[in-house]
Amino acid sequence: MKAIIPLAGAGRRLKPQTHTMPKALLNVAGKPILGHILDELIEAGVDHAILVVGRLGDPIRSYVTSRYRIPFDFVEQRERKGIGHAIYLARNYVDPDEPVLIVLGDTIFKADFESVIGGPMNAIGVRAVEDPSRFGVVQLRDQKIARLVEKPESPVSNLAIVGIYYFVRSGRLFEALAEILEGEDAPRGEISLTEAIARMIEKGEPIRAVTVNGWFDCGEPDSLLQTNRFLLEEAAERIEVEGSIIIPPVYIASSAIVVRSVIGPYVTVGEEAAITDSIVRDSIVNEHAVIENCLLDRSLVGLYAVVRGKFQRLNVGDSSEVDSR
Repeated sequence: MKAIIPLAGAGRRLKPQTHTMPKALLNVAGKPILGHILDELIEAGVDHAILVVGRLGDPIRSYVTSRYRIPFDFVEQRERKGIGHAIYLARNYVDPDEPVLIVLGDTIFKADFESVIGGPMNAIGVRAVEDPSRFGVVQLRDQKIARLVEKPESPVSNLAIVGIYYFVRSGRLFEALAEILEGEDAPRGEISLTEAIARMIEKGEPIRAVTVNGWFDCGEPDSLLQTNRFLLEEAAERIEVEGSIIIPPVYIASSAIVVRSVIGPYVTVGEEAAITDSIVRDSIVNEHAVIENCLLDRSLVGLYAVVRGKFQRLNVGDSSEVDSR
């Protein structure tokens, strides 16, 4: 089974974390977002992945090739024309008569992928939400998707599209995307994957909706921290550090240094980070960061960042320094 994962998004809502780091490699509960995604997909039977990357593609390439044994293909999306365009760029890596799984690269799923892939019918992952106006939604008829609506102003359904798509014959999707790209009214902006799927439905292509309960957004700081909280609770790993107080659930990398501090709950500490004389809770401290004499709450601290001082809520990018003593 091949999977296409679009990863070229700029991650604007996560700046400054994404100035120098692709969103897919941001640490959540001790592992990059992309690591969580790939682990789930490989367990479900994916044995080949096509990654659509942007300007920060090299770190993604280094990460996956050094840690995973399945083959990868890399496609560069030089123009930001949306998810549909990213998927279309991967068309030469998938036989049009073979199935393909598409998983968006900014969301972590804890899903039963076996209920999505391998069947005789196309499938889209959906989940009931309280505010459908924020999402693309589907309307059902006879247990199949009859209509897709992008961010409806008036409620037409509460079943949001969550970013998992399975197509029995990938060529049907690529044909629909090509029609949009090559049509007389071809858009100059983003190419909509939702519109391509709508065209498939209009031509009689059956698509079923599969409920996905484990759907965790990583697109902005608050949702990233919320996902970190959930995954840490799920792992339920017990950690002890001599001379410090650890309040679970937390993840502390084996090479990290924690001295005379209180860590937790809901804290991720990356490799070779150092925390001294501090209280840190509900935060993600990335690799090689230094925290001294601080009380941090609901904070993101980037690679090689240095923070010294007092109580704060921070979103500090890579290689930055904050000294508020």
